[in-house]
Amino acid sequence: MAAFVSSVGFTSGALRTQSHGSSPFQRMTRPSRVRSLRVSVSMTQAKPGGDEIKVFQNDDNTFDMKDLDTSALPAMERAQVLTEALPYIQKFRSKTVVIKYGGAAMKDPVLKQLVIDDLVFLSSVGINPVFVHGGGPEINKWLEKIGIEAKFLNGLRVTDAKTMDVVEMVLAGRVNKGLVTLINKAGGRAVGLCGKDGFTIEAKTKNPDLGFVGEVTNVNPDLLHVLSKNGYIPVISSVGTDAAGNSYNINADTLAGDLAAALKAEKLILLTDVLGVMREFPNEESLISHLNLKDCQELISQGVIAGGMVPKIGCAMKSVQNGVKASHIIDGRKPHSLLLEIFTEKGIGTMVTE
Repeated sequence: MAAFVSSVGFTSGALRTQSHGSSPFQRMTRPSRVRSLRVSVSMTQAKPGGDEIKVFQNDDNTFDMKDLDTSALPAMERAQVLTEALPYIQKFRSKTVVIKYGGAAMKDPVLKQLVIDDLVFLSSVGINPVFVHGGGPEINKWLEKIGIEAKFLNGLRVTDAKTMDVVEMVLAGRVNKGLVTLINKAGGRAVGLCGKDGFTIEAKTKNPDLGFVGEVTNVNPDLLHVLSKNGYIPVISSVGTDAAGNSYNINADTLAGDLAAALKAEKLILLTDVLGVMREFPNEESLISHLNLKDCQELISQGVIAGGMVPKIGCAMKSVQNGVKASHIIDGRKPHSLLLEIFTEKGIGTMVTE
């Protein structure tokens, strides 16, 4: 459940959360009952291949799924966890939550399985998750295999016709169907899509110098509504199309925001390799738990929000401006980060609201 894994250490009893400084932009915390579990997550700067992830109860520095076994949790505490999640389950039942999947959570097999488990949990309690993914590292691997050099311009992949063929093959094929398989094995019912399916995501060229890098011009959510209404989990790769049938490589964060707006989603959640917005980066104690749109603008102008966080906050702000109730930027390296953000009052990342 949501409460039994978090960032540092818990003992059965009141939740011991880290203080995130004296910032006024914070959600209130509340006590929670949890089992004894030690979680260690390397919080250094994200490296190619993902950060080191350790999840274990003992000091043997080894992990297997037994380390997340809750069978030893006393029955009363197990019931407490369920009752504390209930208000959130009731609040978000039948609501749409768009989740952008990427970063270390996509590379590390342990975290990947935990994210999949969270996703299936959300679906099982009546929430409608829509799962959006990219796959940059996998694209680079396959480009290298077939001898195509990966080129970037201002941080964006230059995508000529040959590269786009590989991008579509990897994103809409290998990565997408791999995630669908994992979700189905975990008990969910996933359907893999790209923007061409049902003409769901229309796009155009973003910049001629970038080739087939696209920006979204229209989202047709009809197919996604049909799937969600019937209990399926849409898994969407970041490939769009135009009327001529051309394929476009779209930034997955941007696509997730556009999908969330078109679906009138309750939440947009961006899984990243950072805690969220920090007032004094990289001081984790300065994490800001809640921002409104005005706060975001002020922090950008002050330089507090800078670098790679700017486009993510921009995506979060745009989705809220277009009707999404809340956008969340959370650390996907933390086990069960989705459940902790959705089903606890404080959450674990930064929430942006109007």
